[in-house]
Amino acid sequence: MLLMGCARPSSANRQRGRHRLDSPQVIGHAGSGFFTPINPFNPLPPSSLAGIRHALERGADGVEIDIQLSRDSVPMLFHDVDLANRTGVQGYISQHTAAELTQLRYHGGWPYDWFQHERIATFDELLTELADQPTFPYLHLDLHEEDGAAGATPYVRSPMLVRALGRVLRQHRVPLARVLILTDYAPSLRQLRRELPGADLGLEINENFDQRLGEATATGVEAVVLSKYIITPERVVQAHARGLQVVVFGGRSRKAIERLLSCRPDGIEVDNVPVLLSLLGRRGRPASAAVPQAAANAPNGRHMR
Repeated sequence: MLLMGCARPSSANRQRGRHRLDSPQVIGHAGSGFFTPINPFNPLPPSSLAGIRHALERGADGVEIDIQLSRDSVPMLFHDVDLANRTGVQGYISQHTAAELTQLRYHGGWPYDWFQHERIATFDELLTELADQPTFPYLHLDLHEEDGAAGATPYVRSPMLVRALGRVLRQHRVPLARVLILTDYAPSLRQLRRELPGADLGLEINENFDQRLGEATATGVEAVVLSKYIITPERVVQAHARGLQVVVFGGRSRKAIERLLSCRPDGIEVDNVPVLLSLLGRRGRPASAAVPQAAANAPNGRHMR
């Protein structure tokens, strides 16, 4: 199964829930997390190429990234619902072509923009860079499907996103055993099962845990992906008893990450990779260069070191 150290559970294992990891998988949340001034200082935008590189350089097993569909059906790396907060440009990803979007720079304000010069990237660009990695990292692909430009039909382009994602993954021959695709929209999970039968799927749950857990079981996904605000040890036990693995997202301070570890999830999409590695007794890697220097060396945010 995707979460390392675990084979895909058999039907018997699904009933007994016996497929835990001794140590959770360490996944960089949106790469290196979000703009933060301290603990840690992070000037790199979420789901940016530089943020992804930085998380992997520090020793993460993989990264969680946010994917949306451009107007011309290209999967793009971008977290927010609209463009304004991160780029200063009005509108939505779905209203612009990939060529237009890759010209947009991230704006984090002071002091972050002293240290980063990132632009919005395509999923294709990321996979091209990752092909040079000695070991292909684990990828948690978070589909941001709700289209703010679509009015009363916010999920109308979801089928196109699923098809485009499948096309790019096949084109790059990505090892699907290292991919978890997650969404909070159950109809897409059924389409993903047909489009990418070798990939593990996860249902994101931010509220209504009991109802959504039943939905995850009925949909036949491999994992549930829980917000840090709703995870508890009891809920992890419930999910494991149904044969589901549990991923949690969030956690930046040492105290917050310790609490997440106490819930015994199978994977943590964390905002502070070095602290999680330290708490697990794993030796993280020092940054190969300070973040400001890395940004200066890659002014267009496009080259893997």
